[in-house]
Amino acid sequence: MNPRRTFAILLRHVYLLRGSPARVVPLFAWVAIDIVLWGFITKYLNSVAQSGFNFVPVLLGAVLLWDFFTRVMQGVTMAFFEDVWSRNFLNIFASPLSIVEYLSGLVLSCIMTSLVGLLAMLVLASTIFGLSFFGFGLAFVPFLSILFVFGIALGIAGSAVVLRLGPAAEWLIWPIPALVSPFAGVFYPLSTLPEWMRIVARAVPASYVFEGMRAIIAGGSGQLRSGAAMAWGAALALAYLAGAVWLFTATHRRAVRTGLIARYSSETVT
Repeated sequence: MNPRRTFAILLRHVYLLRGSPARVVPLFAWVAIDIVLWGFITKYLNSVAQSGFNFVPVLLGAVLLWDFFTRVMQGVTMAFFEDVWSRNFLNIFASPLSIVEYLSGLVLSCIMTSLVGLLAMLVLASTIFGLSFFGFGLAFVPFLSILFVFGIALGIAGSAVVLRLGPAAEWLIWPIPALVSPFAGVFYPLSTLPEWMRIVARAVPASYVFEGMRAIIAGGSGQLRSGAAMAWGAALALAYLAGAVWLFTATHRRAVRTGLIARYSSETVT
């Protein structure tokens, strides 16, 4: 693996962002809208709730973590789609660039863009709505780490789907976070789900993050303290990441072997 080739992919996206304000504004605009919207919803719920329960860390904290996961996944896919939209695949894969170097460049681009959104969310949530992340303690680090790895895995897997089916399959990728969210238990405990959904939820790394977050807020994080739940969530996220890299590599090899990569500018490559 050549680090210079990996950073070349990152540099390409830096130049794209630097030369196009229309690409920069969405990095923090949509997450800011989400934080402001849910922030006022939590303030309203606190004003009408008679139990004195504070909805800010439960709901606004969940929105922040889920938006971070969504931005991570879309950070990978958007960097990939830039090559789709510019019909740049033949140029890239005709070079000595390896798949690992290309994917590493996409991940670095994703880190750059997702950190911008995370910083905007942290500033808004803490300064305007008083969401304190010190209450999560050191657990906030594994929360973000698991969501980051899981988001990278889904982003790479989604890119593999588009690489296999062609640019017209792009619409299949955007709904993925919405499809995953019911099983992740973003806004409710998994105990509210029917049994078959709970079985699926146990295979979703993000579900362990949000269950752990609620356990910390409730003050009874017995399972979290043991480390078993978060360790299992991290292991699942890493397994998904390895599977996503394998899927993208196998898809690329098939596209090259069958000649589909040369026809990738069409709407479909089937």
